[in-house]
Amino acid sequence: MGITEPSFLDGEKPPLVVIAGPTASGKSSYALRCAEKLEAIGKGSVILNADSTQVYRDLQVLSARPSADEMGGIPHRLYGFRDGADPYSAAAWAADARQAIRDAHSHSVVPILVGGTGMYIATLLDGIAPIPAIDPSVREQVRRLDQATAYEALTREDPGSARRLAPADKARTLRALEVIRSTGVSIGEWRERREGGIASNVSLSLTIIEPDRSDLYAACDERFEHMLANGAIDEVESLQKRNLAATLPVMRAIGVAEIAAYLEGRLSRSGMVQKAQQSTRNYAKRQTTWFRHQLSKHSPTRLSSNKVT
Repeated sequence: MGITEPSFLDGEKPPLVVIAGPTASGKSSYALRCAEKLEAIGKGSVILNADSTQVYRDLQVLSARPSADEMGGIPHRLYGFRDGADPYSAAAWAADARQAIRDAHSHSVVPILVGGTGMYIATLLDGIAPIPAIDPSVREQVRRLDQATAYEALTREDPGSARRLAPADKARTLRALEVIRSTGVSIGEWRERREGGIASNVSLSLTIIEPDRSDLYAACDERFEHMLANGAIDEVESLQKRNLAATLPVMRAIGVAEIAAYLEGRLSRSGMVQKAQQSTRNYAKRQTTWFRHQLSKHSPTRLSSNKVT
């Protein structure tokens, strides 16, 4: 579905453009060109961030957050508005995104959602599982387990979830195990009860950018070099001075740990660059795989480049 087709813009439901894809695939420039195309037919727009690192003020460079010049005069929201000391969940982002979308529609403006955090986008479109708060004692017990023990326990207690997970996927294994132990209901069953999604309430134009793998990896490598040349090291030094917990999302952003290791003398500069670039390529591969399988029910347009359709 093209973003200027009457069925999209003049339907009974308000429009929502969603642009998804891996890091360094050109999503931000695509979003700007979409906004310009809408402007050409007399439609205003606002670009909304759906990237979990670009929400943090602390990560202007390492998140590749658009600068004022790169925003091209188009209003941007949900960028750089959170402090890195405050963790931010997919559910919290979805609530903020819903409000921003309502605000756009109330002013007859087309919201253009752009980002690479699949869980953010899925939570907004499809809702979130209403899993109750985990019993702290259960969480503490589960989090002390090593991966092999946790996966073996999950296989016994929730075999369905275990079959869907890679044996080495520690984060998801621990999450599934704590859910079944705390609630008595599998995480898969909870996810079938998703609530709060907006996909059925909007006229959705979803585009997933899927560049050629070799082109994407080259762009990832080039982007990290650009980050280093534009203040990424200073950005990590500033984070280190804050003594934030290593478990916070802002401290787990790609490039932070690698640059920190370089600053502390645990990696050479070339070793830091190599490791961060590899981490970025690995992340881009995971994103590509996720988007290829998880949003199919929304009939996305899939592009091998970031040209506007």
